[in-house]
Amino acid sequence: MAETVHLFQHHRDVPAAQWRWKNFSPAEIACRGSGRLLLHPDAMDKLQALRDRLGKPLILRSGYRSPDHNRAVGGARQSKHMEGTAFDISMTNHDPAEFEAAARAVGFLGFGYYPRSGFMHIDLGPARVWGQRFGPRPQPFAPEAPPLREALGKSRSLQGAGAAGVATLGAAGVEIAQTALAEAQDSILPLVPHLDSLRWLFVALALAGTALALWARLDDWHKGQR
Repeated sequence: MAETVHLFQHHRDVPAAQWRWKNFSPAEIACRGSGRLLLHPDAMDKLQALRDRLGKPLILRSGYRSPDHNRAVGGARQSKHMEGTAFDISMTNHDPAEFEAAARAVGFLGFGYYPRSGFMHIDLGPARVWGQRFGPRPQPFAPEAPPLREALGKSRSLQGAGAAGVATLGAAGVEIAQTALAEAQDSILPLVPHLDSLRWLFVALALAGTALALWARLDDWHKGQR
């Protein structure tokens, strides 16, 4: 059995014991122009059920409207707002498609779409729709990219370049050692020719590493991996 609808001359007159909708206050539902409140328990039960289903706040743009206030804001002559069974909800924190599906699931039947103003009208019926539906919203997150460090670690180009760099440093180090040994005591001079050969070995490795890096870049480019 439907509960009795009560008209309060001001939302402050609603007894606290009579208000059972935990996520809303009488001031939110009351007329914005007069402060009066036509309390429709069935409509409030569905509004609370919608809030529970979505799990996030409902920002009310309009609830009950007195006849005078309804005329002042240009509302429909038979607006359900004057019956206390209609609510205008901001879509700021909701996906419109998800919101509408949840509202239908809890028993709302009338839907008005106001994408330019950013809200949706819902009421207890009769079943009908009007206005232009909200467009699809962009995805909040871009696809996750692979970790940069992992991608760099697997790059054949960088591996080849790294080999070339190590070899180049090795060649330079040998040259420095060769110069130092040449200036050392005569007892170690026989080692100098061998260091010269080692330096050319590192130079060869540097050239090979550079060639590997260039080949890897060209190969990746041909495979569309660049």
